[in-house]
Amino acid sequence: MYKNLEEKLQAAGNIPDLLRNIPAGPNAYPGVPAEYSNWRDEQASWYNACILFDQSYHMVDLAVEGPDAFKLLNDLAFNTFKNFVPGKAKQFAPCTPSGHIIGDVILFYLAENKFNLVGRAPSINWVEYHAATGGYNVQCERDERTAVRTDKGTRKSYRFQVQGPNAMAAMEKILGHTPPDLKFFTMTDFTIAGRQVKALRHGMAGQPGFELFGPWEDYQRIRDALLEGGREFGMLPCGGRTYSSNTLESGWIPSPLPGIYTGDDLKAYREWLPADGYEGNSTIGGSFYSDNIEDYYLTPWDLGYGNFVKFDHDFIGRDALEKIANQPHRQKVTLALNTNDVMEVIYSQFQKGDQRGKFIEFPSAVYAMHPYDRVTVGGKTAGLSTWIGYSSNERTMMTLAMMDAEHANMGDEVVLVWGEENGGSGKLTVEKHVQMEIRATVSPVPYVEVARKQYAGDVGGWRSKR
Repeated sequence: MYKNLEEKLQAAGNIPDLLRNIPAGPNAYPGVPAEYSNWRDEQASWYNACILFDQSYHMVDLAVEGPDAFKLLNDLAFNTFKNFVPGKAKQFAPCTPSGHIIGDVILFYLAENKFNLVGRAPSINWVEYHAATGGYNVQCERDERTAVRTDKGTRKSYRFQVQGPNAMAAMEKILGHTPPDLKFFTMTDFTIAGRQVKALRHGMAGQPGFELFGPWEDYQRIRDALLEGGREFGMLPCGGRTYSSNTLESGWIPSPLPGIYTGDDLKAYREWLPADGYEGNSTIGGSFYSDNIEDYYLTPWDLGYGNFVKFDHDFIGRDALEKIANQPHRQKVTLALNTNDVMEVIYSQFQKGDQRGKFIEFPSAVYAMHPYDRVTVGGKTAGLSTWIGYSSNERTMMTLAMMDAEHANMGDEVVLVWGEENGGSGKLTVEKHVQMEIRATVSPVPYVEVARKQYAGDVGGWRSKR
């Protein structure tokens, strides 16, 4: 019906209402079962033992090669490319000319003039657009995520992560030798089950691990070898239901809404984007509502990337970021939700009538691709919650949030408004409900055991208070 995203937006008029009422729900995690065992044990494995994340299906891969590949990516990145050499990787979160984040992916420097980007589609689209229109001598090859593939072919590469306190011991068994002591985001080559494997030194919540990738035809052979070698160290495969909750403990915000829906300087980009692509079907949801889509845009500081911003090179968005660099910024925190208040929401599901709160899914309670819940102090908005779920490891419901600096002090009590206004939106994941308030305690990110001991809210007594 529409030729491109710009036409779709112009026809819609109110962009937030368009995105709030798209029927789709949260990001899909295809290719793996919802649970291999159960999500509680799968969560526990990354906390106490070792887990195998299968990332082979749900992310886009983009190969960028050619004499201008380094220049293209450097021109789009707010973080420095000094000392960025083959065999390294880095976060890549480009921004618009107005300084708003487009997306967040991992950039792999595989070899001279050869890069790969892996993650959600918005940053991939941005790179492809500039490669096609910016006069760069580069070639791009896209490997689309499984959920939206139109062919029945396989992916070009598999991708696994081995994480948890036993990850290094498991890798030693799998490799037959001690893994090299690499710095974070450094790559090396392994041989596993007789096959060459690329390995990135990775980690979550301070624990070491590896991301492993190679040609798709080796997928099953490598997966089998990892699970067999890791069995004695407690390795479990992670299902799709569990996968989306792991970020709550590690503290990475996976879902910034791309800030590309407005601005004359981005009109050509919106005309290049398809109407039915990621950006045109990006559902937003939650208790925060504004009829101005720019109120949903985020900056590097909102995501905790302020320290990455370096003005040692020219890049798109530099002028805008320089203007706000020394201004107050929201701070990324974890919110530990008050168990009594969470239980009140759950209790409302058992009451007749139409006064029930929004249903809380476990372990991930995210019901839109881009969650935006209001966090208030004294009834006034003081921050935004962007990801919500339950950690069986911490026995806590928590969210990843961005708080105004004056309300980001550890131990501060704030209030999360749970549920959408006016009974809910048109998303298929949203039933008729009422908004409810949940107290929360501002806590560190990543959320670790010391945070639980020092800052967790009231976690007992609900049954006796009923």
